[in-house]
Amino acid sequence: MEKTQVIEKAKEVIAAPSCCPELKEAAQNWIDAVGTDGEKKAAEVLIAELKEDVLTIDSVIEFSGTDAAAKIFGAETAAKIGAHAKEVKAAGGEYCDCPACSAGKAILDNQDAIL
Repeated sequence: MEKTQVIEKAKEVIAAPSCCPELKEAAQNWIDAVGTDGEKKAAEVLIAELKEDVLTIDSVIEFSGTDAAAKIFGAETAAKIGAHAKEVKAAGGEYCDCPACSAGKAILDNQDAIL
């Protein structure tokens, strides 16, 4: 993947409703730093944040059944998230397939293009 493609994936991360504020900030900071002396450091911060935030499907399944998930999403939505995650796992998926995690995983898979 070329750096320009990674930039597009970073923009997808930022646009994803499921993206946390910390990851949005790290992605935007990296985009802003591309072509500057701070690019490598910003890339390292982005990769570290992605490693924390891109969830395995097992993590999603586990979290969706908690009181915290019910409080954040509402019980019905949390249950739907859990059911969907179980479908993803049954189909062989290893990671969350939300827009933020999907784009983030693509960046992680191609981190050599930006480091």
